[in-house]
Amino acid sequence: MGAKKILITSSMFLMAIAATLPAFAATRYTTRHHRAHVRRVAWNPVLRGSMDSMVRQNEEIDRLQLPRIADNDQLLELERTQELIPIQESRALRINPSLQADKKYCRPWCNQFLQDMSEAYFKEFHTPLQVNSAVRTMEQQQKLRRHNRNAAPEIGEHASSHLAGITVDLAKRGLTRKQHTWIEAYLKNLRDQGLVEAAEERRQACFHVMVSDRYTEWREANQLADKIARE
Repeated sequence: MGAKKILITSSMFLMAIAATLPAFAATRYTTRHHRAHVRRVAWNPVLRGSMDSMVRQNEEIDRLQLPRIADNDQLLELERTQELIPIQESRALRINPSLQADKKYCRPWCNQFLQDMSEAYFKEFHTPLQVNSAVRTMEQQQKLRRHNRNAAPEIGEHASSHLAGITVDLAKRGLTRKQHTWIEAYLKNLRDQGLVEAAEERRQACFHVMVSDRYTEWREANQLADKIARE
């Protein structure tokens, strides 16, 4: 009889101890087996690309009667005649080292845009803007599409505007939030004035920017206005 009382008492004692620990036990079990909830952030860039934008880029190429550069022979000829001019590195502008030497070219007004934007960016952040890509050939674009299904085609109304030398890709990897927002605002301002077609590309980690030749006239008007203001 005494042994039975001891057994009952021990059982009650253990149950009392267990009652003080349910939260811990449950927490451990739940933590171990609970599937983590991953919050998905919607991709909603200020500069959203679209098929309509690609059509407008090709309409601009047609308006300017520019060729889509077929191969390296045609590319080198346009560089020789200075219809395409070299992009020059400076304290404000850096070129991706992996970009081939004969692809570091663009149309003169596109080069003006790069000079202006990179200087403004450097003035704000004291670090250079980087160009990842500029002119391409149809031959190069075709090869690019073999391993990048998101690359634009080399022909048609949605063809890449890189083929005419009026487009550059600006690097966005490594940007701070403030730098990213600044670039968005700068490009949106020009886009709203019909001077560029710009899109933030997610998978390629860059801003794709096609520049209209109207940029030159706009730039000269601004420079004249600044000169008059200083006098």
